[in-house]
Amino acid sequence: MVSDITKTNGPEDFQVNIKIKLSALWVAVMFCYVYGDYFILFVPGHIKNLMDGNSGVGTTTPLSLLGFAVLMTLPIVMIFLSLMLKAKANRWSNISVGIFFTLVMTLIVVTSKGKWMLFYIYLGLVEIILTSTIVWLAWKWPKQVLHSQSSNLEVRNM
Repeated sequence: MVSDITKTNGPEDFQVNIKIKLSALWVAVMFCYVYGDYFILFVPGHIKNLMDGNSGVGTTTPLSLLGFAVLMTLPIVMIFLSLMLKAKANRWSNISVGIFFTLVMTLIVVTSKGKWMLFYIYLGLVEIILTSTIVWLAWKWPKQVLHSQSSNLEVRNM
């Protein structure tokens, strides 16, 4: 005798779309950037250096500030693009921008020195893990599999 009763073992776990995963990772990356840039204001002498025109990577100029703004626009835009781009463009943009920011943060972590920069190194390592995960997920982007059932053709993401 076959029972029609279905047992439940716990809460249902939904499959999260790759686009949502990538977008959420970019949001997490941005939070790390914002907190790192906020916390660094508490490092003794940092605000004075900023007021004296030293950005930490050289003299602050209108063009260097524009360069920083353009650089930080990329992960911001990736939050949106990860949801909106078609799969192929989405995959390659996440791989390329993810690799770029992994390398940038690796350079920053390696050059950060002193006990006052421990928080920055920590956040940098988290950012490296997040952007590396973005690259890995985009690289492993699920492929479409075509299934044929009699005369119907069904497309399913795997």
